[in-house]
Amino acid sequence: MPPEDGATAGVPSGEPPGRGAEGAEAPLAVELRGITKRFPGVVANKDIELRVRRGEVHAIVGENGAGKSTLMKTLYGMHRPDEGQILLHGREVHFRSPGDAIAAGIGMVHQHFMLADNFTVLENVVLGSEPTKGGRLDRGEARRRIREISDAYALGLDPDAMVEDLGVGDRQRVEIAKVLYRGATTLILDEPTAVLVPQEVDELFGNLAELKREGLTVIFISHKLDEVRKVADSITVIRRGTTVGTADPETTSSRELAEMMVGAELPSPETRTSTVRDTPVLELHGVTVAGAGGRPLVDAVELTVREGEVVGIAGVEGNGQSELIDAVMGLRDVATGTVVLGGEDISAWSTRARREAGLGFIPEDRHRQGMLLDASLWENRILGHQTRPPAVKGPFIDRRGARADTERIMREYDVRAPGPDTLAVALSGGNQQKLIVGREMSAQPRLLLAAHPTRGVDVGAQAVIWGLLKDARAAGLGILLVSADLDELIGLSDTLHVMLRGRLVATLDPTTVTPEELGGHMTGGRTTAGAA
Repeated sequence: MPPEDGATAGVPSGEPPGRGAEGAEAPLAVELRGITKRFPGVVANKDIELRVRRGEVHAIVGENGAGKSTLMKTLYGMHRPDEGQILLHGREVHFRSPGDAIAAGIGMVHQHFMLADNFTVLENVVLGSEPTKGGRLDRGEARRRIREISDAYALGLDPDAMVEDLGVGDRQRVEIAKVLYRGATTLILDEPTAVLVPQEVDELFGNLAELKREGLTVIFISHKLDEVRKVADSITVIRRGTTVGTADPETTSSRELAEMMVGAELPSPETRTSTVRDTPVLELHGVTVAGAGGRPLVDAVELTVREGEVVGIAGVEGNGQSELIDAVMGLRDVATGTVVLGGEDISAWSTRARREAGLGFIPEDRHRQGMLLDASLWENRILGHQTRPPAVKGPFIDRRGARADTERIMREYDVRAPGPDTLAVALSGGNQQKLIVGREMSAQPRLLLAAHPTRGVDVGAQAVIWGLLKDARAAGLGILLVSADLDELIGLSDTLHVMLRGRLVATLDPTTVTPEELGGHMTGGRTTAGAA
């Protein structure tokens, strides 16, 4: 669909993105003037200024809780600003819903994909906007339009493929196709590389280049500063709800961007001083987790984590890492093999018993497995630890003690919220993650299962979490780490395994392996020399 004011989507043929005739700057596609958005007790956005030119990739960076998501939800019609103006192609607009934004040519791809696994690509793309013929879905027309979009923007989609059979990168391209199908000329991408391996990131950046060539505009939200500098034409930095500046990615370093965002240097995950001790904390012997159809999700895994050791597991999502973590935690049954914690076979133990024996857990999906969003912070503080102080006093829940300890975690782990009675849903993703990390570390575990511990958090929160993991490792904590951030895996791990189709297929040296080499092993594109 065309933009609301009838402006054309593209730039004239032969002109570089972001530039008009004779090298002049392209007109503005989006302009936000003095946007302010308040919630009870919180000013999420204050006097925000944003100028995005047509045909450019414009990045927005900032800490979690800085107001990026609120701002984009306002642009997408999910919130209405309390003050300020939204202009598209030079004309002021007022959105009452995302439907209004979509009709005006704005599409948003959320960080957590919104796809139905048991539907085809075609069915997911057209859902809610189905072309009909004689009162029924016109599959031929839908297939033609999807192939046209796929070819125009190099998305490489098969309309008849089942979404459940697609990898993460392909699913993301389906989400992009969904908004393009609805006529979007300005795309908002929220943390689009959070779950991609390097090869998939390169493919995504190729897709964005195609979008630019066709004159579309992309607003790119990310906390990965090196990627932002690689893909963006311009950058806006937001700190604590307000705009603090713009930057040219060609002349601004990642370190300088980090200082603009959080007032600190860009952190590094590297831990090159060994703290590994001889005592095993976790031993897995032939652990297999059965899947539907007879194919094991985890296949005869042998693995050891020692005191003071970080054992990293790399793999494209869907290759058994999640199921392995769940099996150690007691959330999935082990079909064969044994799980040994501190020399004791815990294979038949309940999750609660494993918790009480010293198993800490940072889940990969904090909303599904890590928090009760409609509960208070103090209630989330005791979640999973409700049988021990400070959660209990005798047979009763100790609300006063839980609140006091939640306040301590908020101070020590920089969880930004009004107080312990604040609902978890009111926190940004990074602050939710820091609360979970603080909760798990406060229990003084002997083994920590850390699944994507810094997913979706900014460099400030990332630095805090990395520092906590490094300190805990130095104090003798064993850590089993799963992450889609390959720099994080390589930097933090003492031992690094690669998981493919449920098996550990390679053991690599984190002091020498590159992210590109690791990505090659993860996709099966390299030999399995050094296999475990």
